[in-house]
Amino acid sequence: MRIAAYNVENLFSRAVAMNVEGWSAGRAALEAHAALNALFAKPSYSAADRAAMLRHLETLGLLKSDDGPLARLRRNQGPLLRRPRQGPVEIIAEGRDDWEGWIELEREPVDSIARRLTARVIDDVGADVIGLVEAESRPSLAAFNALLGTPYVHVMLIDGNDARGIDVALMCRAAHPILGMRSHVDLRDATGPVFSRDCPAYQVAAPGGTITVLVNHLKSKGFGRPTDSNRKRQRQAEAIAGIYRDLQAQGQDRVVVLGDMNDTPDSAPLAPLLAGTDLRDIGVLPGHENGGLIGTYGASGPGNKIDYILLSPALAGRVRASGVLRAGMWPGKRRPKWTAYPEMLTEANAASDHAALWVDLDL
Repeated sequence: MRIAAYNVENLFSRAVAMNVEGWSAGRAALEAHAALNALFAKPSYSAADRAAMLRHLETLGLLKSDDGPLARLRRNQGPLLRRPRQGPVEIIAEGRDDWEGWIELEREPVDSIARRLTARVIDDVGADVIGLVEAESRPSLAAFNALLGTPYVHVMLIDGNDARGIDVALMCRAAHPILGMRSHVDLRDATGPVFSRDCPAYQVAAPGGTITVLVNHLKSKGFGRPTDSNRKRQRQAEAIAGIYRDLQAQGQDRVVVLGDMNDTPDSAPLAPLLAGTDLRDIGVLPGHENGGLIGTYGASGPGNKIDYILLSPALAGRVRASGVLRAGMWPGKRRPKWTAYPEMLTEANAASDHAALWVDLDL
């Protein structure tokens, strides 16, 4: 039985801000989007809140119009602001109860070559069960699944907490139906909601019983203060470890934790999961085929090892083979680091910045 993990990088469309030239400009737009929606949710708006709203609206190009190049101001009911012909824009809403609306990021289709190569990666991996990161919706994923050389019979995605619609999903062959699933989207700790997306637990039919698969996408390093991001990622790792221990206590000893953890094996944020449990990373098991490169993202150096398939001892002892597929990643132009699909003429054609991981289990 082959299990795989793959970050498809927002498979069907991406926020325009994520593709804008100049990383700092795109990052500023994404941070303004998140900040505005948080400010809008406040029950009352202070003078400082209104000033911050105007700054963020300006960043998104929304001071003069509800439609900007990177985002759109959605206003369903009530007034948020006034745009006089003469003079500055004003926030006139007193708080959340005065109006209803939000900021929505503008999106654009993923390059068609990239989408075809994403399908090719999934076909070439040939997994019986594959966890996907950064898929948008179940209908969109089902439509994409129909384009595969061998479509999956079971396609499931549970909406998570990400306002951008970046979620995690699972696809399974006919022989491995999803027998049960549990969302952890509402899991909270002393600080608040834990998961940026979700950590769904899927019970999948397999030879000899069932396997529980936890699909994850932890907090990235790309946005916000590093200390905040690291703490969020550590809270998520602690929560996953707790879910895993609960499964063990319930007698479920065949567990897979997979996905994009956005940090390296030696990082403090992932320590509760990688060092604090008996889960084994396929990347350190004997016979793992990594093409001589430790990483799974970008240039695939040691600092880019951020994607994982973690196995409980009952499964780690049954590994027959494992590896990394990088053919859909941009290999570099002057000195390609691996063999990529020949259709990939530019970096924009890449299926993903992430490699696909796979493991074969002798069940």
